[in-house]
Amino acid sequence: MKRVALSAAAAALVVAAAGYAVESAKPDTSANAADAATIKDLSVTHHTSTPIKHVVVLFDENVSFDHYFGTYPDAANPAGEPAFHAKPGTPSVNGLTSTLLDHNRNKFNPTRLNRQQAVTCDQNHADKPEQQAYNHGLADKFVEFTDSGDCTAKFTGEYYRPGLVMDYYDGNTVTGLWNYAQRFALSDSFYGTQFGPSTPGAINLVSGQTHGAELTGGTTPTVSQGTMVGDPQPLYDDCHTGTVYANMTGKNVGDLMNAKGITWGWFQGGFKPTSRTSDGKAVCGAQHANVAGNATNDYIQHHEPFQYYKSTSNPHHLPPSSVAMIGKTDQANHQYDLTDFWNAADAGRMPEVSFLKARGFEDGHAGYSDPVDEQHFLVSSINHLQRLPQWKDTAVVIAYDDSDGWYDHQMPPIVFHSDDPANDALSADGMCGTADNPAIDTRCGYGPRLPLLVLSPYAKSNYVDNATTDQSSILAMIEDNWSLGRIGGGSADEFAGSLDNMFDFHSKPNNRPLLLDPDTGEPVHGH
Repeated sequence: MKRVALSAAAAALVVAAAGYAVESAKPDTSANAADAATIKDLSVTHHTSTPIKHVVVLFDENVSFDHYFGTYPDAANPAGEPAFHAKPGTPSVNGLTSTLLDHNRNKFNPTRLNRQQAVTCDQNHADKPEQQAYNHGLADKFVEFTDSGDCTAKFTGEYYRPGLVMDYYDGNTVTGLWNYAQRFALSDSFYGTQFGPSTPGAINLVSGQTHGAELTGGTTPTVSQGTMVGDPQPLYDDCHTGTVYANMTGKNVGDLMNAKGITWGWFQGGFKPTSRTSDGKAVCGAQHANVAGNATNDYIQHHEPFQYYKSTSNPHHLPPSSVAMIGKTDQANHQYDLTDFWNAADAGRMPEVSFLKARGFEDGHAGYSDPVDEQHFLVSSINHLQRLPQWKDTAVVIAYDDSDGWYDHQMPPIVFHSDDPANDALSADGMCGTADNPAIDTRCGYGPRLPLLVLSPYAKSNYVDNATTDQSSILAMIEDNWSLGRIGGGSADEFAGSLDNMFDFHSKPNNRPLLLDPDTGEPVHGH
């Protein structure tokens, strides 16, 4: 599949505005790699509890574990698709067994999707339908509740068949991710902190707590009993759309890092304004097209969690005052365009903690993105990171915000009980177990199982972690590494499972880069 560019006229509209140019996320090339290797490390670092001095979280969209890794490490390897052959001794995962593949209790059996079917319909991933799909733990009602139905008319090139929600890719499409699992560490027991769509997943990543949401502008099921369960727009963002917004009270990890002087930032594609209104408000108008030619906005507002908190927001999308200030507190307030990360990294000033969010067409979200475009973002970014001097003490975490409703056979452990009559249906109508503390237990979780990979010179190699973890485990890893303390107020970081078992801090680190082809996901010759 070839990547599709916008027309010249459309591209001009995309990039014109107020002196701002929309740049790519610096795709991997030999020249870029060679230049990066000569960079002097000027980054600020503080004492850490492990050898890891930099954490980079690549936070993508809407994938269940079975959807990407259900048959790992066995790929079909048909002619004409990138090949994947597992190393001898590769561990198995809790994936799709022959019974689940051929005699599934759902209405349809899971079916392999090929590389030409990369662009598919978006599935139903609201919190209540996802609970209903698991049907009291039987996991047999996905077709009835989270299958999107025929949506082929919505976007050109979208693939649909009845029961699509059950289907999966293998190492011939998500080839890069499977190759990263071969070299580094993969978890098959990582879950969303709660059921539901993108914004709760992003909020849980940075605070472990979606209670404390305040709604502005109307009523919506996106916030229920003070808990965020849907995708309201961020109040503190000029580029929000619609008339219903939400903000979060309480603390997030940015507040904890600011208190300790840790350099950090959230870097999102399309955050840089394309223009400003007469009163100075930012306009986020950049767009790009996916491999099927469907254009979507680069900046997706409800994927930016720090814009929901007044303390860590950058409402007017102000740029950093200088490259040297990226990661530090200035007018940008730690919220940046994705290009700002590479500007800092290539100047030797990579922040200690960085969250990278792709432009919309590359974030992996079914409907407007896809695994082929997502792979291009992931591989280009990781190739570049491995060429930086900071790679020797960096941990890259690849994680996802929610499952999109895609089938995953593993019933998640329920650690948050809830009795929200509008949104709960896991154990009974209006019930997800029995809420012990209605003040904070108004979310049902853990939610569906999601992919998680850890890439680092210190990551265990060709390793599958079976320990139960969730999105707040990434938060807890950052908190523990820099001794930040906990969020408090009912945050899931209090009891989050540890990611430590995915690292080996006792053996000599393996600093040799694993460079992949961004288009095929296959190893570059010599690596």
